[in-house]
Amino acid sequence: MPQLVRPRFAVLHGTHPAAPLPQRFRSLADREAVEVLHRAARVLVASLPALTDRLVEALYEQEPGYRAAIDADRSEVWQEVHHSLRHNVGSLLQPKEFRDAAHRTSRWIGEIRAGQGVPLDAVLHAFRMGGAMVWQDLVDETARRGPDDVRLLVHVAADVWNFVDEHCGIVADAYRQAERRLTWQRENRQRLVIAALLDGTARIADLSDAAAMLGLPEQGRYAVLAVASVRRGDPGPVRQSQPEPVRPLLNLPSALPPGEPRYGRAEAGVATPAPLPGTAPEEPPGPDVRVAEAPAPYAGPAGPPGTAAPLWHTGPDAEFAILRLTGEPGDPGELHAIAAALDAPDGTRAGIGSAVDGLAALGDARRLAETALRACPASGGTVVLDEHLPDALVVSSPALGSALAARVLGPLDRLDPADRDVILETLTAWLDADGSAQRAAARLYCHRNTVLNRLRRFEQLTGRCLTRPRDAVEVSLALAARRLLGP
Repeated sequence: MPQLVRPRFAVLHGTHPAAPLPQRFRSLADREAVEVLHRAARVLVASLPALTDRLVEALYEQEPGYRAAIDADRSEVWQEVHHSLRHNVGSLLQPKEFRDAAHRTSRWIGEIRAGQGVPLDAVLHAFRMGGAMVWQDLVDETARRGPDDVRLLVHVAADVWNFVDEHCGIVADAYRQAERRLTWQRENRQRLVIAALLDGTARIADLSDAAAMLGLPEQGRYAVLAVASVRRGDPGPVRQSQPEPVRPLLNLPSALPPGEPRYGRAEAGVATPAPLPGTAPEEPPGPDVRVAEAPAPYAGPAGPPGTAAPLWHTGPDAEFAILRLTGEPGDPGELHAIAAALDAPDGTRAGIGSAVDGLAALGDARRLAETALRACPASGGTVVLDEHLPDALVVSSPALGSALAARVLGPLDRLDPADRDVILETLTAWLDADGSAQRAAARLYCHRNTVLNRLRRFEQLTGRCLTRPRDAVEVSLALAARRLLGP
């Protein structure tokens, strides 16, 4: 309980000069009321252990938020309550001497209970229960000694309850400050754990703790999504611009209970969370996206479940999200469905690596996602590594890819650029059409014979034979290297 701070109490304890009051009777009544209060308070100080026992028992019976804490360590809760009552009841007798100690005690309780996850409402309720119990004991003791003196306590009732409200405010402020500090510490630890997992530097011995912290199964199936950072400023050299987080551009779900897969649609730049359980979506849902998310902040045994944010990690040139896979192993459609759901803005580049088993393999999953991102065209899009393995081979060894492109396609560089580009476009269309000149001609809006003539000219210039499997493979890889790595 807070100390009494109203002016008439300060007058009685000599902290301020006495101010003249309009009626002598009221001044006398105040003085008499304080004397009655002090007599009753001295009795409470002498019986604090019994008062503490009753308050702890009342908390156990009436406040579920304290029940788990009392079950865990009843003596610790008893000492806390006794400490608070001793300082706050002492404030009734000596406000000046007990003020700072009472404030420190209330702040300490707020911080301790925030760290233990006891809900703030439960802590404030406990303080008000203590205030009500102290007030009732003051009234009962006064009535026992002199029933006529009970009416004098009316003059100090407002001070006692202002006193309680003051310390409720102190507790709430300390609780919220501690909660913000603990949240920052927890999030910082999660960031470090996620970074270690994705870097492949996490110790095997720490994986079980990491799984518990992040709310993920240690032996689950995972993949990693890599998204290229958007660059701010002028479209000059990349090294002269600064990366900007791209995650707000992607709609990854982030508001379901911890430990559950997160589902939702992915739309360009607009967050569309999944419907709450038991409600119907406003429109048919698109492909499901499952993004591993951090567990909700611990709110104590009786605390409400919270929500969490996706597990992201920011690198120098890309951002990474851990995808928890829930489909059957080897299902080729699961990663494709995730890619289809990431309907990112035009120009955004994203890559999804192959599936891996267990948190220990997330470092490999990140490197696979980076390879998929490098295989993504400069114009943007989403690349699933398993669907673009030849391109991944090229970007995994840029020097060899460039050497292959120069060896296979180099003779075309001696042509006029427009002529060269026509041959390369025709060759690409023919390969995309699985070697059908007819379908390639339809794509290029030309005659079939025109396609055949251009292909024949390519063979003459490069010495390659497109009907020979080895040459066809080399040509395909060389075209991929030219497209992904540049001339």
